[in-house]
Amino acid sequence: MGKSISVFLAGLILGVLLATAGFSMVLRRSSRSGASRSGVAESGASGSGASGLAAQQSRVLKLAHSLDPSHPVHLGMLHMKERLEAISSGSMSIEIYPSAVLGGEVECIEQLQNGVLAMTKTSTGPMEAFVPQMQVFGLPYLFVDGDHFWKFADSELGKGLLHKGSERNMYGLCYYDAGSRNFYTKGRQIKAPEDLKGLKIRVMNSPMAIKMVEMMGASPTPISWGELYSALAQGTVDGAENNLPSFYSNKHYEPCQFFSLDGHVVLPDMLLIGTPIWNQLSDQEKSWLQQAADESSRFQRELWATMSSEALEAIKELGVEVYQPDKQPFMDKVAPMYEQFQGTEIGDLVQQIRAMEPLD
Repeated sequence: MGKSISVFLAGLILGVLLATAGFSMVLRRSSRSGASRSGVAESGASGSGASGLAAQQSRVLKLAHSLDPSHPVHLGMLHMKERLEAISSGSMSIEIYPSAVLGGEVECIEQLQNGVLAMTKTSTGPMEAFVPQMQVFGLPYLFVDGDHFWKFADSELGKGLLHKGSERNMYGLCYYDAGSRNFYTKGRQIKAPEDLKGLKIRVMNSPMAIKMVEMMGASPTPISWGELYSALAQGTVDGAENNLPSFYSNKHYEPCQFFSLDGHVVLPDMLLIGTPIWNQLSDQEKSWLQQAADESSRFQRELWATMSSEALEAIKELGVEVYQPDKQPFMDKVAPMYEQFQGTEIGDLVQQIRAMEPLD
């Protein structure tokens, strides 16, 4: 009997010790996850100080987006991470979560506003719901080419538009090249607007994209980017519209055999940081982060040109029929979209952008 009690007490004491240790680990994990939920984490790194044991805190920003890890925009953000760590001598870094593992573009924007995420990448399309002036990017055939767009983006006017989201807790750091968007389909080639009639075309959840596709004769169908491959494969939609690298990296050439280089819009991506997080940074940290973002934009711009050419050749080799249509019939179909903005702030932006058009 005494032996049984002793065994019982020993087991009880051991259980209490294990439970205490387990509870301590939970507390530590909760503390770490609490920092992560705020979009910013502080990680300790040993360094050499006067005593040889000084602790250095590293600020880690959490960034999420919906693109594939092979996409040139993701590679641009990896470059930003590397440059930030180098510029700040390791005192700042970025954790990047690609492939919509933390949600699609709209979800990431909402998490950014709520302080759950520090940073995200988004197309300017979804930003229309938060910053009405962003509708200007959705106007078809506004920019004649990439050089025209970057002349605007690098100007004070372009940077001012980039920062418009600050009023909604979203501070723009830089633009990323996303090329021009083009139609691709399963059943037939799009040689003229009439070929779109009766087709269900996936679009972003953007009023401008929806209006444009309607005016060209198709049925616009908003679907999140992460669900598009399945929607194409299952016949939920007949086609979509996007740039060459996105079409290739996400293997949309498997369900879609026709790609039309109509280039209806130049719709850039933009890198955002939550305004509350931005305001927490010191002036030095802001300078480091802005420098790294600017360098990543220039790096990604060059990478985009190379990967766009490679994607075009790759999809041809995979059997995709690529067609270069006459753009004028498409332009005529969507010309009325400009009329609604006459005499407005967006109309003024249109005039200023057109004035920047490169001379031949």
